[in-house]
Amino acid sequence: MFCYQCEQAAKGEGCTKVGVCGKQPDVAALQDLLTYALKGLGEVATEARKLGIEDRETNVLTNAALFSTLTNVNFDPKRFPPLIHRTVAMREALKEKIREKGGNVEFTSDAANFTPAEDLKELVKQGEEHGFLSNGDEDPDIRSLKHTLIFSLRGIAAYAYHAETLGKEDPEIYKFVHGALAFTLKKGVSLEEAVEIVLQSGRVNLRTMEILDAAHTETYGHPVPTKVPLGHKKGKAILVSGHDLKDLDELLKQTEGKGIWIYTHGEMLPTHGYPELKKYPHFYGHYGTAWQNQQKEFAQFPGAILMTTNCIQKPRENYENNIFTCGLVGWPGVTHIEGHDYEAVIRRALELPGFAEDSNGKHVMVGFGRNALLSVADKIVEAVKAGKIRHFFLVGGCDGAKPSRNYYTRFVEMVPEDCIVLTLACGKFRFFDKDLGTIGDLPGLIDIGQCNDAYSAIQVAAALAKAFQCDVNELPLSIILSWYEQKAVAILLTLLSLGIKNIRLGPTLPAFISPNVLNYLVEKYQIKPISTPEEDLKAILG
Repeated sequence: MFCYQCEQAAKGEGCTKVGVCGKQPDVAALQDLLTYALKGLGEVATEARKLGIEDRETNVLTNAALFSTLTNVNFDPKRFPPLIHRTVAMREALKEKIREKGGNVEFTSDAANFTPAEDLKELVKQGEEHGFLSNGDEDPDIRSLKHTLIFSLRGIAAYAYHAETLGKEDPEIYKFVHGALAFTLKKGVSLEEAVEIVLQSGRVNLRTMEILDAAHTETYGHPVPTKVPLGHKKGKAILVSGHDLKDLDELLKQTEGKGIWIYTHGEMLPTHGYPELKKYPHFYGHYGTAWQNQQKEFAQFPGAILMTTNCIQKPRENYENNIFTCGLVGWPGVTHIEGHDYEAVIRRALELPGFAEDSNGKHVMVGFGRNALLSVADKIVEAVKAGKIRHFFLVGGCDGAKPSRNYYTRFVEMVPEDCIVLTLACGKFRFFDKDLGTIGDLPGLIDIGQCNDAYSAIQVAAALAKAFQCDVNELPLSIILSWYEQKAVAILLTLLSLGIKNIRLGPTLPAFISPNVLNYLVEKYQIKPISTPEEDLKAILG
């Protein structure tokens, strides 16, 4: 195997025996084969569009298949063969539609013509032939950009998948994804072409996050500032981790009146701010963090656990019977829920002891989406002009297991009292319960939401730039990002496509970025690796 799509890449180069994330070589090979099949589908779908052929089933499958290859989503080898065969079947069905319209069906790439094996072992062999090292003779900078594009597409697909489950789609996103997949098969690509389509993926991701934001807010209302308990209530319990709001909503509906308290974990914390979710009286609080203590937290949780999307490493055997996955998530030996029928989860929660007594711990504030923040934009501008707020720090992104991620905790702890920390995504769990005081009516730590809510952060920055009549890069705002997986890649490219500069990125730089591509990003966007909190704060604030 060879996998270097996430920040945990072994030795900062790539995992070659088994993934640091727990991914096994057979799963890596099957994901590579699925990606290869999607490239061929992308080529055929792009040709079909020239003839006015738009197939929604193909579009939706493409999203789901790409999302399933994202880090820590699906590690069950048995779930990939059906996806591979469906991808190829849809590719051939599109060819037939093209033929009926008199179009060209003589595709020259192997990806548009290969036949997947029926046997699992043979599929794994095919995947080993079409992995990320298969084009070793390609220019390393072009290869780096093509791989960056693939990882960005995986992030885009994740956001588009969440939006589609709530009924929001944009055909232009599907069009770009298929065209970009086809682009990765092209020979003789120029550096300029490759850079442009990679940045274009950032622009498309912005649109994708926009429709996801609309899906969330139109369905569940705009988030409002909400106090979330970190303790627990006596009684039966279900813990929900991941990102998908619809899964949580359906579980809340099905557990009404059953005497079960529903808790969030990880990126589900911000869901407490949505009016249509917080209305449920048995939706109580938040339990645990996202990464640092995940295995310990899950092992100690006295109820059932529902994983809605990525954010889990392989569960230990002593509690895996208490874990259920749904949607695209899969682990060998863990029960998977099809559709939104959570009867098995509810039954298991009722069998388990639950919490023996109430525990009144700390609380944290969530719900500062763009509506909430922009409603007090005038106060923010006034506080900045009066010198009460010196600087804003957006400290957010992914969390992970490396000790070096303590940088983000220390950074936030060292931020001066006249500055405000904005945060989003699971990186916040390095510091989400810190008391940073207040500046006027504004808390010193403002939680904007999930990584899925990056659109809100961008809109807030744009609105403040307009209020101050300046460019975003001229705002008293610094962006300190932590990355782990491919949604973070897509978001970073979105920020770059908007011309945002001086981003500090860590804890390490992506292994798939070649030295020349990195130099380009440094020269054009002044992107920087993090150093130490002390040095970075001094460089920013002087």
